[in-house]
Amino acid sequence: MGVNVKPLADRVLIEPAAAETKTAGGIIIPDAAKEKPAKGTVLATGNEKLTFTVKKGDTVMYGQYSGTEITVEGKKYIIMKESDIYAILG
Repeated sequence: MGVNVKPLADRVLIEPAAAETKTAGGIIIPDAAKEKPAKGTVLATGNEKLTFTVKKGDTVMYGQYSGTEITVEGKKYIIMKESDIYAILG
């Protein structure tokens, strides 16, 4: 979790959870049919002067097509506005 990216303003950096590879019934899902994950872990929040509801380490649920995907050192992350996050899980 040592990614060197600092979101600005009201943005949040999220590490998306891995896509499901099997259904509840045990059927293996091919890569072409996998849906983008809609949950992940908060790695960093933006401006310290703002009050964020989410904090580093929270597992959150967000819209499937929310935010902007970025790749840092070969790993994919998502930057999005905190308002695009639907819920804190768990």
